[in-house]
Amino acid sequence: MAHEGPGAAIRYVAVGDSFTEGVGDELANGDVRGWADLAAQGIADAVGEPIQYANLAIRGKLLGPIIAQQLEPALALRPTLVSFNGGGNDMLRPGTDIPWIVAETERAMRRILETGAEPLLLAGANPTAGIPGGGRVRERGDRLTGEAGELAARLGIRFCDNWSDPELPGRQYWSPDRLHLAPVGHRRVAANVLRALGYPAPADWVVEAEPIPNPGRREQLRYTREHVLPWIGRRITGRSSGDGRAAKYARWQWIAPRGRTAEGERA
Repeated sequence: MAHEGPGAAIRYVAVGDSFTEGVGDELANGDVRGWADLAAQGIADAVGEPIQYANLAIRGKLLGPIIAQQLEPALALRPTLVSFNGGGNDMLRPGTDIPWIVAETERAMRRILETGAEPLLLAGANPTAGIPGGGRVRERGDRLTGEAGELAARLGIRFCDNWSDPELPGRQYWSPDRLHLAPVGHRRVAANVLRALGYPAPADWVVEAEPIPNPGRREQLRYTREHVLPWIGRRITGRSSGDGRAAKYARWQWIAPRGRTAEGERA
């Protein structure tokens, strides 16, 4: 629930694409949750105080629109912490310009630092084991992740490298479309984020899953029909899965430690 009033000591805003919006971690009512929502709850649990949280991420966005449409609105909220991930959708397209992605990411990180907020740079999880053309995308992702890590070291900022997590490429961590994490994958990323920030992950989170078999021919045909062909259709027509969508939390939400209300009373 949105809440007006004095600001919290920790004000966390997330920007990005479907990875950060939480696609793949759908709730019973059709809303998405995802790692950023989970990390916000984990931060509140760890510090034992309510925090404020906003999420401006929108699925389907390329890096350019993420920076142009989300960064300044995020900074206008006067956050203390900004998580940033972008470039995943760029990597799926031919002719990916890695130097441009890195340069734009550096510009965004420096802009966040100018405001006094702390940036957290994230590398997304690696989906390439299950998608068409995965080898080419993996090469781009390996290069981009390496350069993002170097950028973070050069700027002295925190970096959460989910791409190199040895577990996350497993099929059991991905939703049926193979591009978005399943709920357990989102929890694992949230735990990685908390670790990068110096907080423990909640003990009740399940962040590992048993391996599942490789798809058979029938399952592969169904995947192509239900997910690959619609994706190609959107590319051909210039449409995006995020067209017409707004940020799910464009204003601050109060996140209380579990067992307490946002006002600090026991629930």
